[in-house]
Amino acid sequence: MSTPDRNDHDDPSAGTDLGAEEPTAAQAPEHPLVLVLHGARGDLARRSVYPALATLHHRRLLPAHWALLGTGRETMPDAEFHELVAESLAEFGGEDGTDTPDGEVVAALTRHSVFCSEVGDEDPGTLPEALEHVRGVLAEAADGDVSEVVVVHYLAIPPAAFEPLTRNLDRHGLTRGPDGRADTVRVVYEKPYGTDPDSFRTLDAVVHEALEESQVFRIDHFLGKEAVQNLHVLRFANELFASVWDARHIEQVQIDVPETLDVAQRAEFYDATGAALDMVVSHLFQVAAQVAMEPPKGMDIDNLVEAREAAIACFRPLDPTGDVVLGQFDGYRDIEGVADDSTTDTFIAARLWVDNNRWRGVPFLLRTGKRMAASAQRVTLVLRRDPEQLFGDRVVPGLISLSLKGDGAIEVTTSIKKPGPDLDIVAGTARLDLGDVEGGEPLAAYASLLQDVLVGDRSLFTTPEGLEHAWRAFEPLLGGDRPDPVPYAPGSWGPAESARLAEPHGWFAGD
Repeated sequence: MSTPDRNDHDDPSAGTDLGAEEPTAAQAPEHPLVLVLHGARGDLARRSVYPALATLHHRRLLPAHWALLGTGRETMPDAEFHELVAESLAEFGGEDGTDTPDGEVVAALTRHSVFCSEVGDEDPGTLPEALEHVRGVLAEAADGDVSEVVVVHYLAIPPAAFEPLTRNLDRHGLTRGPDGRADTVRVVYEKPYGTDPDSFRTLDAVVHEALEESQVFRIDHFLGKEAVQNLHVLRFANELFASVWDARHIEQVQIDVPETLDVAQRAEFYDATGAALDMVVSHLFQVAAQVAMEPPKGMDIDNLVEAREAAIACFRPLDPTGDVVLGQFDGYRDIEGVADDSTTDTFIAARLWVDNNRWRGVPFLLRTGKRMAASAQRVTLVLRRDPEQLFGDRVVPGLISLSLKGDGAIEVTTSIKKPGPDLDIVAGTARLDLGDVEGGEPLAAYASLLQDVLVGDRSLFTTPEGLEHAWRAFEPLLGGDRPDPVPYAPGSWGPAESARLAEPHGWFAGD
């Protein structure tokens, strides 16, 4: 179904086909959908949101009737917006972030896409008018009512713009449906959701003035990774692992995300943030909570979120003087946009303690950095051993390891007899690639989380309570005891000082 043929100034969706596509999969939402992408020209939209949307369309996980409204401070003809979407998909792929979507997928996304000017303090721009019109078109196509159309505002914009845009959405009546219902409007916030405890609380107060908590989706793409979600199943559905998931059996937990990437393309943002703020409060703390959580009372949204928040509440505040090493790679200050005397950290290794009965005394070792020797995303549980019994030091520590990259993989390393006449003990590793599971069709993290937003599932999204606990644990790194970054060579494993945190075994994702 096409909208009437009008002048673009009179009708922002002129010539755009908002009709039904092929029948959708069972997991697709049944309600008509409008995805309003704020910051539609930006890097995040191009690299992540358009590919995720292409994936959902390809997998038939979008509703039968939907539309994409891109916004920006300056106007853009729809044809130019369609070209931007197509170029983004050609460069950054679709289904798994690498494959270029076929022509049908690209055509579908552009056919459903309209560009509008962003809402301002006083000037509402063209978004409210376009949204009202598209709601009506989708409702008519679905033979339903405009009150049934779900609107998702995705804030793919700089974090400094979260507060003013949230206020403007509220000011111009865009935080509720046409009948005043809150449950048909959702808002997605990217990270960082605040840059310190005070800015987090200020932002959250603004958000809750405009929205109900059930409308808010604070995205953390690490929680959308297949392997992170598999932590629940690996542990709670398998007694082999559940029985050893505690301090009695586990000596260390390592959450390791080294990166070979540079920061030259985002130097201005990165120099104001650094590795610790960019990665620890959001990604690494959240994954640590997934590992550390107590068995939930059920696998429903409320119980999973409650268990994850309770784990974060047990995080001991980081000790900057003994449990944290910061680094900065050589040559960082030579990058355009970086101050000559910058003390921004491009590397952090930290020892986190979880003060509860299950994990007391077990270090959770966190490491991430730029320009390192290799890229990895790995969770490793190091099992305890008693070298005095039977085999002595010949027994290597057992490992339960999850690779979070791509589709994910589970590895179990254990001591085995080396084939031959002698009783030689060696390490053996069994690996299960999650992408090889029969019948499995993994979703990339952004696509998985976007689908959760569309169906209203908040179980993998952060909450104010969990973030409050996370900022409490991180806050000592923002004070006067913050260590100075130690130089390290690009292509290395970071400052040598970080090795002491991982004693006696060292880091398993590298070295």
